[in-house]
Formats: sequence, C-alpha cells, structure tokens
Amino acid sequence: MTPELREKLTNWRRHLHAHPELGRHEAETSAFVQARLTELGVPFTPGIGGHGVVATLKRGGSERSVGLRADMDALPIAEANDLPYKSGTPHVMHACGHDGHTTALLGAAALLTGDADWSGTVQFVFQPAEEGAGGAQAMLADGVIERFPMERIFALHNWPGLEAGTIAVHRGPVMSEPGRFKITLTGTAGHAALPETTRDPIVAMGHLIVALQTIVSRNVGPMESAVVSIGQVHGGSASNQIPTSVFIEGTFRTFVPAVRERLLARLSGIAQNIAATFEITAEVETTHGAATVNTAAEEELAAAAGEAAGLPVRRDLKASTTGEDFAYFLQRLPGCYIWIGNGPVKDGGELHNDRYDFNDAILPAAAGWLAAVAKQALSANAPAAKA
Repeated sequence: MTPELREKLTNWRRHLHAHPELGRHEAETSAFVQARLTELGVPFTPGIGGHGVVATLKRGGSERSVGLRADMDALPIAEANDLPYKSGTPHVMHACGHDGHTTALLGAAALLTGDADWSGTVQFVFQPAEEGAGGAQAMLADGVIERFPMERIFALHNWPGLEAGTIAVHRGPVMSEPGRFKITLTGTAGHAALPETTRDPIVAMGHLIVALQTIVSRNVGPMESAVVSIGQVHGGSASNQIPTSVFIEGTFRTFVPAVRERLLARLSGIAQNIAATFEITAEVETTHGAATVNTAAEEELAAAAGEAAGLPVRRDLKASTTGEDFAYFLQRLPGCYIWIGNGPVKDGGELHNDRYDFNDAILPAAAGWLAAVAKQALSANAPAAKA
C-alpha cells in the first residue's frame, strides 16, 4: 500500500469517527461511502436494506464471484476520548470500530481497482444497522444475494488485545447466538406498611434473579457454553408502596440450538414457578439471533489470505460470547468471519467502551487481507451450494 493511500484511509476513518450515526440512521455515512466509491471509479447501488450500499467491481472473463462485507453504524455511547477527531454527535460514537471496518473495505476496493492480477466479480457490501437493528436481515430481505450474486462472503472485526495486524481464524463458531429476555412479575399493589394486603412482586423478583443464575451452573453441561446476564431491573415509584409489577431485562448467549432451547425452557419455567410460589403472575418475552459459524473451506482461504498479505495468522483463539449479525449471511452462503488485532487495550478501551478507538495503524493490514481473501476466493474451486 502506498503512503498516499495509507494517509487517505486514515483521514477517511477519522472523518467517520467524528461523524457517527446510529443504526437505521446512517444517511451521511452512506453518502460518504458513495462519494469515495465514485472517486475510486467503482460502480455501486445505494439503498439496499435501508442505507446499505453494494459496490461491484468486475475484471476479466471469469464468472466467479465473492462478497466482502463491512458494517457502518455506531453506538449510543458518549465518547470519553479527547481526540482531534472525537465524535461530534452527542451520545453517539464508533465504540466498536465500524468506522475502521468501513474504511478497510473502501481500502480493499482501492487495492483491487489498482491490481490487474485477478479475474471475476467482487461485491463490496456496506451494511447498515449491525448493532441490534437488523441490518443484515434487511439487506437479505432486499435481495442482496440474488441482486448481487456472490459464491462466498467474508468479513472482519477488529479485536482489542490481539497483536496489531494479526489475523485470527476460528474453526467453526466465532461468536455466539445473542438473545434477549424480559420478565415481568405482576402482583397486587398496596401500602408498604400493610404488606399482608398485597402480593409483592419485588420480593418475588429477588428470588427470581438469584434462581436464574442456576441455569448455566445446573442446566448447561460443563463442556458446553452459555451466558445469562441481567442488565436492567425496574419497579416501584414510591418508598412506601409495594408496586403492581416489576420487570427485568437481560441477555443470554449460546452457540448451539439445543443449549438455547434448554436455556429458554428453564428461563420460562423458573419464572412461572417462582410467580406461582408468591401468588403472582409472570410474563416472559424472548428473542434470539444466530451464531456466527465459519465454513471449513472458507476458513482455509481466510488463513491463506492472511499469509499472502504477509500477516501473522493464528488459529488457536477461542470463540467469543459476543454476537454479530454477519451470522445471517453465513446461514445463506459459505464464508468466514475473522478477527484482526487492534493492538494493546489503552485506558480501558475495549469494544463498546467510551474510551475505545480503532487503531489506524492496522488499516493497511485490514484492507490488504480483504483484497487478498477476495483474490484467494476467486482463484479457488467453486464452493458447493449451501443448503
């Protein structure tokens, strides 16, 4: 990568960092991507699944095709960093590095535009609304695979704490299936000085919060993985009143459907039985996503691309219980999702932290890997159709 392109990518990334937008609101981010693609001379189609953009680069006579995907949205977090390019949008920041992912994909487009050593079609998928707002599903519902054919698809995510520029390729699962739950306990309100006239949902909720912690320790096998965490507790409005209802919200994470189904059954069963014990009622609401799972042949292509790009490659990292909606692309297409090291964590700047910042020094590595994996995929044997 030339020094000029490296500097350009850094400037692009910092512009995006300074102008973050939440999922489903990425109008200016999408416009920025379109402007850069126009400068590069890469044709594109906007408005896919919302503010999504798909750019298409063709070369030679090959009928082979590959997709490269990056996410564009930010998070509802107030940035604590004191940077020249600090977020200018109140209570919104790129705390997960999607600014870097978008820039790296633009960089891959620049590299492949200037590289004559490949033939086929590369689809550059700039996805909106990854952070829980259904961006992947929206693009798929909008026919992104049918309208922009691709045999395989690849993506990356920066990973704080992993050596800068190192590529981590997992075997099979990369990230868990994320889920959310809300449990509402409803009793009978009354004066706190006369508790015998009430049916107290707060006391019941205390028992429920403790009991839910037994799901992972007693209902999930020790060689399997799951997480149940409560993030919110809501109830009551006066110190001298027992309220009518109390609710909690939380998240659960699993890797395989059987564990998820067992977890959901226990979540509901425990809630209903505790409610019955305290003569109140329970309402349980749940949603879940999909686990991000690589396919074997594409893992090998991803690792080979890291080596071709001159990057260190690791195959020994454990999967994470974080989630990623790239999983929905992998349900439809063979593919691989890799991590690229962001370098040491500074000032507590993990992902989704108000002091996080994408490491600009890894932009050449990220863009280089994306370009290399596209070339590897286009020159490899065509994949078998995914069921």
